[in-house]
Parts: sequence; structure tokens; C-alpha cells
Amino acid sequence: MLKVLHTVYDWTDKLIMLVCKLLLIADVGITSMAVAGRYISFIPDPAWSEQIVLTLMVYMAVLSATLAIRRKAHIRMTSFDAYLPKRLVRFLDLLSDVAVFSLGIVMLFYGIKVCNSPLARFGRYESLPQLSRVWMYLPIPVAGAGMIIFEIEQIFTDIEELLGKEKD
Repeated sequence: MLKVLHTVYDWTDKLIMLVCKLLLIADVGITSMAVAGRYISFIPDPAWSEQIVLTLMVYMAVLSATLAIRRKAHIRMTSFDAYLPKRLVRFLDLLSDVAVFSLGIVMLFYGIKVCNSPLARFGRYESLPQLSRVWMYLPIPVAGAGMIIFEIEQIFTDIEELLGKEKD
């Protein structure tokens, strides 16, 4: 079942990784310009640099978290896995993935609600008044959507492993 979607998931994974790399490059560039602008007179030190860098870091963090879900690289308690029966460990992995999937649904639903709130739609960045605060709150539903997408794959993988089928 996952073999059909595996290519789509791989492509999505690469796309998110590319976006994370571009965000990191932008972060480093803006931060370098801001720091250099404090000490070198002909380089501008924009007032908006700190808020934009922090916003880009939040996007990078939530997108990286979705990649960690795909690779099963997120923080997990595995110290007892060697002592428990394999089927129980697989069931607990499935339970964990269902919980994270549920969190993704909550983040997506309430994130959209927050992004549509008057605070987000009519609020502005202090140092960049032409930019809406929606961009500040948008990582919440973005993270929720990413978690949902990659948890679907993990849940199907967990079910296949629990049923004893070979992993892709």
C-alpha cells in the first residue's frame, strides 16, 4: 500500500528539506547583515532583522520536526524496548503515532483558527508594519499539516509491522 505513496512522500521530504535549507541560508544571511551593520557603517542594520530571523527559525523548527517524524528521529523513550515483547513495542509505536497524529489535527484546526483571528489578521509586526502577524502564527497549522501527512505514512507502516508484513 505504501509503495504507491512512497515516491510522493520522498518528494515531499526532499521539498521540505530544500525549504529548510533556504530558510537557514536566509537566517544566516539576515543575521550576518544585521551584525555587520552594527559595526560597519555602509552595511545597513535593518530594524526588522530580529523578528524576521526569529520567524524563519520557527518555520525551520516546525518543518524539521515533520522531517523527524518521517525518519522516526524525534525524541522517544526506547530504553525498555529491548526488554518488552516485539509486538507490544510495535503496538506502543502505533499508539504513539496515533497520539502525534491527533496532536497534528489539533494544531491544524486551532492553528487555522488562530490565523483567522483578528489579532493575526489585523496585527502587524512592530518593526515591519506592512507585514501581517498571520506569518507569525502560520507555523502552527503548517506543523499540524506536516505532522498529519507524515504520521499517516508512519501509522500504515506500524500497522503493517504489527500484522507481520515486510517493511518497504
